[in-house]
Amino acid sequence: MQMMTRDVLLERELEDDDDEDGDIVLENLEQRSVSGFGTLGSQQDFQTPEFEEFNGKPDSLFFNDGQRRIDFVLVYEDERRKETNKKGSNEKQRRKRQAYESNLICDGLQLEATRSLLDDKLVFVKVHAPWEVLCTYAEIMHIKLPLKPNDLKTRSSAFDNFNWFTKVLQVDESIIKPEQEFFTAPFEKNRMNDFYIQDRDTFFNPATRSRIVYFILSRVNYQVVNNVKKFGINRLVSSGIYKAAFPLHDCNFSRQSEDLSCPNERYLLYREWAHPRSIYKKQPLDLIRKYYGEKIGIYFAWLGYYTQMLLLAAVVGVACFLYGYFNQNNCTWSKEVCDPNIGGKIIMCPQCDKLCSFWNLSITCESSKKLCIFDSFGTLVFAVFMGVWVTLFLEFWKRRQAELEYEWDTVELQQEEQARPEYEAQCTHVVINEITQEEERVPFTTWGKCIRITLCASAVFFWILLIIASVIGIIVYRLSVFIVFSAKLPKNLNGTDPIQKYLTPQTATSITASLISFIIIMILNTIYEKVAIVITNFELPRTQTDYENSLTMKMFLFQFVNYYSSCFYIAFFKGKFVGYPGDPVYWLGKYRNEECDPGGCLLELTTQLTIIMGGKAIWNNIQEVLLPWIMNLIGRCRTVSGAEMRTPRWEQDYHLQPMGKLGLFYEYLEMIIQFGFVTLFVASFPLAPLLALVNNILEIRVDAWKLTTQYRRMVPEKAQDIGAWQPIMQGIAILAVVTNAMIIAFTSDMIPRLVYYWSFSVPPYGDHPHYTMEGYINNTLSYYRVADFRGRENPYTGLGNYTTCRYRDFRNPPGHPQEYKHNIYYWHVIAAKLAFIIVMEHVIYSVKFIISYTIPDVSKSTKSKIKREKYLTQKLLRENHLKDVTKNIGVIVEKMVEVVDNNLRPKVD
Repeated sequence: MQMMTRDVLLERELEDDDDEDGDIVLENLEQRSVSGFGTLGSQQDFQTPEFEEFNGKPDSLFFNDGQRRIDFVLVYEDERRKETNKKGSNEKQRRKRQAYESNLICDGLQLEATRSLLDDKLVFVKVHAPWEVLCTYAEIMHIKLPLKPNDLKTRSSAFDNFNWFTKVLQVDESIIKPEQEFFTAPFEKNRMNDFYIQDRDTFFNPATRSRIVYFILSRVNYQVVNNVKKFGINRLVSSGIYKAAFPLHDCNFSRQSEDLSCPNERYLLYREWAHPRSIYKKQPLDLIRKYYGEKIGIYFAWLGYYTQMLLLAAVVGVACFLYGYFNQNNCTWSKEVCDPNIGGKIIMCPQCDKLCSFWNLSITCESSKKLCIFDSFGTLVFAVFMGVWVTLFLEFWKRRQAELEYEWDTVELQQEEQARPEYEAQCTHVVINEITQEEERVPFTTWGKCIRITLCASAVFFWILLIIASVIGIIVYRLSVFIVFSAKLPKNLNGTDPIQKYLTPQTATSITASLISFIIIMILNTIYEKVAIVITNFELPRTQTDYENSLTMKMFLFQFVNYYSSCFYIAFFKGKFVGYPGDPVYWLGKYRNEECDPGGCLLELTTQLTIIMGGKAIWNNIQEVLLPWIMNLIGRCRTVSGAEMRTPRWEQDYHLQPMGKLGLFYEYLEMIIQFGFVTLFVASFPLAPLLALVNNILEIRVDAWKLTTQYRRMVPEKAQDIGAWQPIMQGIAILAVVTNAMIIAFTSDMIPRLVYYWSFSVPPYGDHPHYTMEGYINNTLSYYRVADFRGRENPYTGLGNYTTCRYRDFRNPPGHPQEYKHNIYYWHVIAAKLAFIIVMEHVIYSVKFIISYTIPDVSKSTKSKIKREKYLTQKLLRENHLKDVTKNIGVIVEKMVEVVDNNLRPKVD
């Protein structure tokens, strides 16, 4: 199909445009007319919309004539009524806006201006796209439109046999009626008779009309500076020439429209989707897609599917948690810690220099009991299960996504995507296309592209280093504050003090460090969001999909390091390189490295995950719900009391909050970060899927409530899939197998316990006649001679004199030929840990590969439906074409016969 190009349609030179910064508002340009659009009637005056007094109904979605539908609304402040001294600047903005609106009119759009009923400085410019404009741009944008009703798209459910049970969860079809399905094809004006046009007013639905108008608004120019065109409504809004630009909601969310022709889709979405009483119902995805577009629809489809799959993970996680909870009293090693005759008599070596004292192992009794809940056999089972679960989720989501692509006609969407207007504006370099061997314009040369990529990568790397620096700062805080807590907290050796019983120096350090880490994460996150957008804008991706994918990778890479770095430190570094009491390892030559509790760092990792996941959920809800609600409440309080019932729809929508340029990008990011917590560290916290499930059930309805009640309607956009988030989740799934295997092997105490049970509890290493866990604590704590303390590590000894103390490691005792060297048990444990990681990874990866190979990305039935619909669509177009050809041939034959008859008749006479 031959693409239609839009030329500059304005010819006008403004006087007195040379200001101090050398900005030229408009240059002399050749005026050309596009067929079907019209041109400027006069070269001396701009075509601007006439001001009309609003005399319609508040819920009206039409111009004052009641015939032309409002497809978009532009809002600006009238400079002539503003109280400001910047008259030159205001006049310049007014001329730019007049030029822009003139070009909109020249492009065929119809405008009508209305002053605000509440603030006479505000002007609302209503935009309407006539039939001819819609048809022209539908062809340019390759929009698929109905050919004929389709009876193939029958949607079956896997729960058809349980309709009596699932009926309660379904959307009431008497309220939200199912959409009629059609065969579709990219629209072409010269084949208009092939399309299913029963009513021109409804052939293009409101979402499609808004897409087309936004496409035009984004590409109409308003200024030329040094032969570079400036265009697009986004730039005009960001520069303050317009205050807002948005499509209209179709009605009030809390009541139906007075207009009987209004479909009341916003009201239906609020009632059946966003309202709290609908929290148990399935989402009306087709209506969401119809009202907000495929991009919003695919997000809620993915979030809903993810939440459904979390239900299974949550059930298994709770079962594993309950297994650990009810078996904690049978935890032999915890009993030994709490036993006054065992743990009560074990004196532990100081964990810091000078200020720290000897301490009794029994003070960790409470934390050891809690650790038994999470560090159990159920943890291993759950980690293996989650490795399989994440593969099942991703594979089944691909199938569901393929079904939605078919149902929503986005199968061939990638081939239709247009270049971003910001990209087109920078296309000043001419190159030869390698395929067509024709000249084309690009924004920069290959060398320039390499420079941009290098600069962008350097900026991202710098910010990642900044995060790592903050993590090091938290580690230094941990090391230094541990000394303070050790010195300030009560020093009752037996741990009978109520405070010391529950708040050990390790616990106090862990909680405060986690809170500080969370605050730093939120601060860096807020700053980097803006930095990532600037970097991506400088990179200048070609299409909107390329732009979002590039921004997604930058944001996720940053967030990955930002959110997960502290968890990785606790899981894999803390307590692993501490040396032993006589030869400790120091950070920066000053701070002694942290040690874990005698039971390991697993409980601390659980605490870190709980604080970050819980804090993040609370913070996000404050940002997503409370702030927009407060802003809208303040806006309503400023208006005249009761005026909302009289003000028109466009003014009510203007006082709602704008969604933002990135749409639901941050919603995706929030969920993917949560997905990482659920999968990467689930071996330490089996309740993570349950917390995620509860959060997501609320998240779906909160996002729905936010969209339908607090925000302006977004411009509907097409989307084939969830974009770069899919490969990100696949990468997380692969990494999760490694992290969970290493958490079980190196962070928990499961492998050392198994090695002791099967090898060291019986002869020749142990004294027990049968396999048992008795004596495990004594076996895992090494001896150190107090007299060997030298220099700065010499401890505080005010609580008594001891000849030996114990520490967590597997080393030979004093007096041994290889004293303080690792013993044979240490090497057995290391070998067992490495063997466990290799076996677990290979088993889970093998299962993942089998599942991925067995479950195709697109189901056989969906493939057949796509092929069948494509065949029938081509057949239908071919038949219609043959009919037209036959009809034309018949007309030609009739005319030829008539001509022959007319020529022969005189000869007969």
